[in-house]
Amino acid sequence: MDIKDKVAVITGGASGLGEATARRISTIGAKVAIFDRDEEKGVALAKELDAKFYSVNVVDEDQVQDAITDTVKTFGAIHICCNYAGISEAVRTVGRDGPHPLERFKRVIEINLIGTFNVLRLAAFEMAKNEPYNEYGGRGCIINTASAAAYDGQIGQAAYSASKGGVVGMTLPIARDLASMGIRVNTIAPGLIRTPLLAGASQQVLDLLTAQVLYPKRLGEADEIAHVAVTLMENEYLNAEVIRMDGGIRMQAR
Repeated sequence: MDIKDKVAVITGGASGLGEATARRISTIGAKVAIFDRDEEKGVALAKELDAKFYSVNVVDEDQVQDAITDTVKTFGAIHICCNYAGISEAVRTVGRDGPHPLERFKRVIEINLIGTFNVLRLAAFEMAKNEPYNEYGGRGCIINTASAAAYDGQIGQAAYSASKGGVVGMTLPIARDLASMGIRVNTIAPGLIRTPLLAGASQQVLDLLTAQVLYPKRLGEADEIAHVAVTLMENEYLNAEVIRMDGGIRMQAR
């Protein structure tokens, strides 16, 4: 896919991985729709990038549909959908205060897994209407975000690992569902990336985690994930794949 003049929906696009991807593809000439709940950051970034911001809760079907509809009305189509919106929880299955609160488990699953599916299904419906941009009938690509925790989640990550494992697990069947429409589906599974999700961790915790990275022994940068996202957009033979971007880390129990 030639990214120039293509239209991209980016959830969680006001900060972190989403912001980095929005910045990178904007420099290539993509038209960007930022879906996020942080209106202050989203509006400022949209103004800077000549993009459009939508205040969207990814689990709200009506909000997502309205934003998708307006994106198509504004830019004429949707070719790319990057799903970065997500939350993290650290709660043991049974802890000092009792069993893991079910509502907290449900919330993580709803935002990280169901929210991802909610956005991609509605974006894919619009992508399927596109005129093919290559001889093989290509119409779009979807990039979801999982995590290294999908494979080796730590103590307290039952909800988070389950949500990201679900994203990994649905990559292939959705790619199969959408193949006849010329829509590719891939997933990035980041490791320890310098994003707002890690902002609250102490330096001691960050040092312990960084020590588990094989090479290079440092946190990853958001733009490194954005770089992979661009590769997934541009390389038409990448499909139904999950790519770990984690410096070779295999997370320990704690």
